[in-house]
Amino acid sequence: SSGCIHRSPPTQHLRPPRSHASAMGRRPARCYRYAHGKPYPKSRFCRGVPDPKIRIYDCGKKKIPCDDFPAAAHMVCDENQQVTSECLEAARIATNKYMITNAGRDFFHIRIRPHPYHVLRINKTLSCAGADRLSTGMRGAFGKAYGTAARVKIGQVLISIRTKEEKIEIAAEALRRAKFKFAGRQKVHVSSKMGFTPFSKEDYNKWKACGRLIPNGMDVKWLSSRGPLHRLIGRENA
Repeated sequence: SSGCIHRSPPTQHLRPPRSHASAMGRRPARCYRYAHGKPYPKSRFCRGVPDPKIRIYDCGKKKIPCDDFPAAAHMVCDENQQVTSECLEAARIATNKYMITNAGRDFFHIRIRPHPYHVLRINKTLSCAGADRLSTGMRGAFGKAYGTAARVKIGQVLISIRTKEEKIEIAAEALRRAKFKFAGRQKVHVSSKMGFTPFSKEDYNKWKACGRLIPNGMDVKWLSSRGPLHRLIGRENA
């Protein structure tokens, strides 16, 4: 009767209450560092696997022939462990950023060598108040797919960079910085091979002068002395 209007408070700024399951962060990678049991790849039996964080395995000028990038450096794993797709992506970004800044965008090719095919699992339980009615404990404890990882051995190459001879120190420093993205110990090696090929630089030049190497994208094909005679001496002479 007094003429005043009672308005309800605005509701657009009110947040819904967060559940404890959504507030929980990811598990640290130390939970999945060591392999227990058999490999568990994605298959028609193992469905609902989240996509790995790393989607790009080659950065830089990946189509440049191996003559242009003769020097190579590798990061070698020194542990038997699992490396998650998250740390592979973090190492790729760190390596790529350092090489672009210090070597130049057109003077390197980075390759991430392991692929994360092993599926990690988690047996989710609620730890909030009143969860004792919802939680099942160890009943049905086989977990749901949670992420992916790559199983690596001692001496396995994790990251390779090929570049110009004068920029190999920059590549080694980029790999040293990427080591901090992985658990355990890694070693950085400067390769004596020609780029990503299996030939040493002396053998590469020798076989190339003989005409035994055929360009094959970023590496070369080697012609052995076996096979039809016309492949070695030409059809007109055979």
